[in-house]
Amino acid sequence: MQTRGAIVRQVPGKYEVVDLEIDDPRENEIQVQMVASGLCHSDDHVATGDIPVNIFPFAGGHEGAGIVTKAGPNAKGLKEGDHVVFSFLPSCGHCRWCASGMQNLCDLGATLLDGARWGRPGDYRVKLAETGQPVGQMCGISTFLQHTTVSADSAVKVPDDIPLDKACLVGCGVGTGWGSAVNAAEVQPGHTVIVMGIGGIGINAVQGASHAGASNVIAVDPVAFKREKAQELGATHAVESMEEATELAKQFTNGQGADSAIVTVGVTKSEHVAQAFGSIRKAGTVVVTGLGDAKEVGLPIAISELTLFQKRLQGAMFGMSNPNWDILRQLQLYREGVLKLDELITKTYSLDEVAQGYQDMHDGKNIRGVIIY
Repeated sequence: MQTRGAIVRQVPGKYEVVDLEIDDPRENEIQVQMVASGLCHSDDHVATGDIPVNIFPFAGGHEGAGIVTKAGPNAKGLKEGDHVVFSFLPSCGHCRWCASGMQNLCDLGATLLDGARWGRPGDYRVKLAETGQPVGQMCGISTFLQHTTVSADSAVKVPDDIPLDKACLVGCGVGTGWGSAVNAAEVQPGHTVIVMGIGGIGINAVQGASHAGASNVIAVDPVAFKREKAQELGATHAVESMEEATELAKQFTNGQGADSAIVTVGVTKSEHVAQAFGSIRKAGTVVVTGLGDAKEVGLPIAISELTLFQKRLQGAMFGMSNPNWDILRQLQLYREGVLKLDELITKTYSLDEVAQGYQDMHDGKNIRGVIIY
């Protein structure tokens, strides 16, 4: 069928909206009419080249929700009319990682940036309507399309009464930030936590740390609007710099330092990790969730401090969440008023305004922008 969607043609580049053709669903696939899509920084990383992809043009978007319009055979019970939230990380359910409760590391994730259907190189399900040129799909889903065809492994059925324009956020930003605090940093009641970078991920790390019972949640961001928003959603303190945050954490802990520091800077660099490393106590944890230039290597930290102070560096993919469980759990917390979703959305956009949405993100105006179809 024909649809419209936002693509980038080269890097560096900007998203533009074009006419596209998408295939009907095959076995274990569904076709979805999109309702909403979050404007996550990772899609901007594709446009800047920080995250390298294997094909251009490339259709962006990986945080979305919609309604199933067609279902192929063996689509894991999904059927026409079902409401679904996409998980940008698919879950096959039977690889080593899925079977051991680490769905976020499913083997299907190995080819998320190839743009083709998993296990079938060159099998592109989206094409330019005008020329028939293949178009890659971000994470196999491309939520910047009015309609998209995806694997059932990437979709989680959700209750019909939950608004999809809010539910879309749990497909990436909420789970990644919340899980970075609750799962990866293992925040406990009474802890002092630093969250470095208050965007669509960091704001949810603040929510997660607060919900886990941290006594002190210190939000760090140079933008005043973001600091204010962090305090509305659970931060006890908000400062401009890591120097201020580190000093505050020491004041709260008799000079020891924060129990954990979560790095969610939009373009994460090695010096950000080093600053976080210097802010934590002995046996403390630095969680690195943010992404930057994929080619950058090396961290300016003292190996002796890592060893002798028994500090821990922890990566966090999707906040170490299990999509098929955590997406539904977080939506239940939203129902109960524990998890805030409505308050995360700074501004909504039409599909044609995707480029403006990312400009607003770069200008520090948005916690999370959302496309409404």
